[in-house]
Amino acid sequence: MVTLKEIAAVVGVSQATVSRVLNFDATLQVLPQTRQSIIETAEALNYATPRARQGKPPRVRSTGQIAMIHFLRPEQELADPYYVGLRLGIESRAAALGLGLTKVYQGEDPEEVVTRPGLSGVIAVGNYDDARIGWLKTKAQNLVFADFAPYDDEIDYVMADRGLAMRRLLVALTGIGYRRIGFVGWADRDAQGRINARETRCANYMDWMQAAGRFDPDICQIDFNTEDSGYRLTQSVLSRPNRPDCVICGNDNMAVGAYRAVLEMGLRVPQDIAIASFNDISVAQFMAPPLSTVHLPSEEIGETAVDMMAERIAGRRIAKAVTLATRMIWRGSTRRPKGV
Repeated sequence: MVTLKEIAAVVGVSQATVSRVLNFDATLQVLPQTRQSIIETAEALNYATPRARQGKPPRVRSTGQIAMIHFLRPEQELADPYYVGLRLGIESRAAALGLGLTKVYQGEDPEEVVTRPGLSGVIAVGNYDDARIGWLKTKAQNLVFADFAPYDDEIDYVMADRGLAMRRLLVALTGIGYRRIGFVGWADRDAQGRINARETRCANYMDWMQAAGRFDPDICQIDFNTEDSGYRLTQSVLSRPNRPDCVICGNDNMAVGAYRAVLEMGLRVPQDIAIASFNDISVAQFMAPPLSTVHLPSEEIGETAVDMMAERIAGRRIAKAVTLATRMIWRGSTRRPKGV
């Protein structure tokens, strides 16, 4: 079984460096080529995560081939540790099951891969519109969506319920005394560039706050999913005459931008403004103060998608929908519930 020590020996770095790179510790100062070498070496040696090594024996062993179709470009994925973790889960579990894996990113033509003779199935990562879902459904022998739930009872998918997580987070924040809770996030845009505010986290925030009689559109701001958006939107929200006492960010990348906005405005986290978020990427625990965030099981989503694909290849015909649990990680950017 390949270990971190063996990967470190091949690349010529410390075991700690390998561990931090594979956990996408954004505070680690390492050359891009070294980071890439560690990731590629782990892939080449079929490094399996501890979860994959300790799990039940695989139900299916195969020398077949599957494809991963990603909704992001490679550089976009590398900038988002959540989706890197999801991909690593797919890669490690496919290797453990003996399935060959071809990766296709946004901007690359999937036609040749998806229609390749001998391809057993496709794992689609991320959000897809109805036209793309229909195309994949007609082309792929077996199809599993990872981190997305299509409106189709015949298609397998695995995801975490971010909407439920948002509602639980709002209940918890209200329970520890926060009364004016804002939101900065993102949403999809249509062909005319108009924002669709029904992204799961945003939608459930709006619904819950409206039901509680606390919704204020001035402190619910959406734009693009970037650190810079988190910075600009937080500036906007905190510039309101009646600013919130807590801001929820769509993900940890946006929370990094939110921290910067708070600092530049001469405010303090959490004394002046509390911040909570989603994803629980590695950098969250090293922020000052450490970030309270909902842990989303990205790697496990990837692994489960491969398990579901293996079941399809083995003959399962009834579609399966799997929802993995989230959990709140309370740190210093908010007050904590009693007993936590």
